[in-house]
Amino acid sequence: MAGENQTMPIQFHFCPFSNVHEVQPLIFVILLLMYLISLCGNSAVTLVVCTERSLHTPMYFFLANLAAMEMCYSSVIAPLALANLLSGRKATISLTGCGTQMFFFIFLGGADCMRLAVMAFDQYVAISHPLRYTVIMSWTVCVRLVAASLVLGFLLALQFTILLFHLLFCDTNNINHFYCDVLPVLQLACADTKIHQAAVFAVCIIILAIPFLLICISYIFIVDAILKIRSSAGRHRAFSTLPVVLLQYGCCSFIYLHPSSSYSPQQGWVVSVVYTFVTPMLNPLIYSMRNKELKDVLSRVLGRKVIPQISDSFGTSLHK
Repeated sequence: MAGENQTMPIQFHFCPFSNVHEVQPLIFVILLLMYLISLCGNSAVTLVVCTERSLHTPMYFFLANLAAMEMCYSSVIAPLALANLLSGRKATISLTGCGTQMFFFIFLGGADCMRLAVMAFDQYVAISHPLRYTVIMSWTVCVRLVAASLVLGFLLALQFTILLFHLLFCDTNNINHFYCDVLPVLQLACADTKIHQAAVFAVCIIILAIPFLLICISYIFIVDAILKIRSSAGRHRAFSTLPVVLLQYGCCSFIYLHPSSSYSPQQGWVVSVVYTFVTPMLNPLIYSMRNKELKDVLSRVLGRKVIPQISDSFGTSLHK
């Protein structure tokens, strides 16, 4: 088997979303719509924040970074999953392709989780120390926080992917998932994976547990400050980001922060759809569309760019 792994190219096979072929097109349409909504919403937020000088503040800087990260993160998983659904058969991926997908999944997903912790800290500073906000959250600090989350996510993803793909894999290379996730691939290994399971747990502690602990601490201080705010709008704005945080960390923790031996492929499929399709779609709605300032700018910019194009097209057709 070791000789086969070294001489023959390894191909992994993804399992279909459903054994009922008639259901596959419906699943494809639903996931495609969620992916397109995610791309449109996150790209609109990113472009508007980058082009509008009034939004060049630390809060919107982090928001634009999160939106760009969500686009990249979902694009690592969604196109291949949608192509597999459209083909209607078991899709294959090479060992190199699987390793590449897993690397970017861990890299972007880890950086995304750490970015949420940074945004919670930024929110805490804005609410608890408004007079010192611009001093504490200077542009140098903001850039360093974003860079640190990217560098840490990159290093963790690189080391873990190299460690995992030095394993020998058995003849049955059917991944019981729709992308190269860590635990389903780990189940295909022929060698002892205790060290790798410990590495998964350690990486999840760094990527999930520690940022979530920092978010909880930030929200404790935010709650203390919010109770002193009389405005219901201020309270609503402070807690508007909490649902996405709970959804993201809750789903990831449910999958990764428990023993690998108790991993359930069926539960893994459902929860993975939530944090690869649903959460990226909800982020621009919850983080952005409920923010009045950003909504006003989006309406103004889209109106300014779309309406003239419609007028020009209508004028051209009349001239003809």
